[in-house]
Amino acid sequence: MAAKVDSSKCVGCEACTGTCPVGAITMKDGAASVDEGTCIDCGACVAGCPAEAITQG
Repeated sequence: MAAKVDSSKCVGCEACTGTCPVGAITMKDGAASVDEGTCIDCGACVAGCPAEAITQG
């Protein structure tokens, strides 16, 4: 199951985009967005998010 972003917590810092090994995270309207079809649920973005806006599966 893909990672989920809580857009109300996301500060738009883009830290997660660089941590994703498959490029599944992009920025949309100032917040991170996960492509569920590309995400491999590795958790790198969860650990890399300073705002704790991303949860695994």
